This record gives sequence, C-alpha cells and structure tokens, in this order.
Amino acid sequence: PKSENAWIFAKSNAVQAIGVMSFAFICHHNSFLIYGSLEEPTLKNWSQVTHMSVSLALVISVVFAACGYMTFTGYTEGDIFENYCRDDNLATFGRFCYGVTVILTFPLECFVTREVIANVFFHGNLSTVFHVVVTVVIIAVATGVSLMYDCLGIVLELNGVLSATPLVFIIPSACYLRLSKERWNHSDNLISCLILVLGVLVMAVGFVMTVLHPQECSHGKEMFYCSPSNVSFHNSTLPP
Repeated sequence: PKSENAWIFAKSNAVQAIGVMSFAFICHHNSFLIYGSLEEPTLKNWSQVTHMSVSLALVISVVFAACGYMTFTGYTEGDIFENYCRDDNLATFGRFCYGVTVILTFPLECFVTREVIANVFFHGNLSTVFHVVVTVVIIAVATGVSLMYDCLGIVLELNGVLSATPLVFIIPSACYLRLSKERWNHSDNLISCLILVLGVLVMAVGFVMTVLHPQECSHGKEMFYCSPSNVSFHNSTLPP
C-alpha cells in the first residue's frame, strides 16, 4: 500500500544514516594487511584494487537499496529481509546467502584485532598455540556480545558515528593537515578541512540523535501485509 511522504529524500535521522553507511564501507583497518598480501605491492596495483572493489560495492549497495525502497517505500525496514514474508522461499534463500557471507567475512575482521594484540603484547610474534588461543578468544567475545543484542540498528548507528566516522573522515584528514607544509587555509588543504569539519559534525550530531531518538526494531515481526486478510495490497486496511 501507498505510504505518506514516501519519496522525501532526507529526514531528521539522515545524519545517523551517514554513520551507518560509513560503518558499512569502512575498510581502513584492513588496509595494511591487504596491501601486504598483494603479489606486487605497488601504489598502482593498490589503487586499482581499492577503486575497483569499493566502486563495485557501491554499485551493488545502491542497486539493492533502490530496488528495495521502490518495492516497499515508506514501509521499508532497516533490514530489507524483514519486509518479506516468512513463506517467501526466494527471500529465505537470500537470508541463507547473507548468512554465508557474514560467516566468511567475520574472520577477516578478527585478523586486525589479532594483529594489534600480537604487536602490543607479544612484540609481533605469536606461537601456534597463542595464535589459536587469541583467535578463539576474540571470536568468542565478539559472538557473546552479539548474542546479547537482537536489534542492530542502534549498534550500527553508534559504531558508525563513534568508530567509523573518525576513521573515515576525521583521523585521515587531521593527519594530512598535520603533515602538510602549507597553512590550513591553503587551496591544497581546503578539501581536507571540509572533510574534517563534516566528520566532526556527523560524529557529534549523530551521537546525540542516536541517544535521543533511537530507531525502533521490528526484528522477527511479520509485516501486516503478510497476513491472509491482507493478501490484496489494494484492498488491505492500513494499520493505524
């Protein structure tokens, strides 16, 4: 069914969305490990890999987001799979594929944490036993924390504004300005200054908005149009 003001581009929680998107695209913490894994670690090869991978991820994300929103408009959930009914076999297969993706991606995030622990506490060298122990501990702690929360909306928003925004916008721009030999108002530094200010605003405003106006979670709740009485979208009664 139609929803009111469905095609408004941005609402008051747009800043929180920037944090979530920053968290989804953040890959800075993997940069050194991936660069070192290249067969020929040169800036040219690194540039090709990063531009191709991030561009491909951007295209896929935009396509999925646009198709999902054009289908459900104002009723679109943060997790698009929540919009599909439980008896939708194709959506169930999509959930399965997404679960496999998460399982295969999750260890990659642990590599960075393990690398930091190895450098800080073990001078960069881990024996086979400690390698396994540290890996298991990291995964167990992360899994235990994740099982305590059913709704990931506020988790993604807080991670986005407090972790991703500094790593994406603030720290790189600040480092560039600090190392630059020109004054901050030089033409070469204007873009970095703009990104730095934008990052600080997104971080501050996003955190306040997330705390004051947390988004509701409907995880596991069947959408109203999935019930037998609302099979026809045109004849269904909208919820109050």
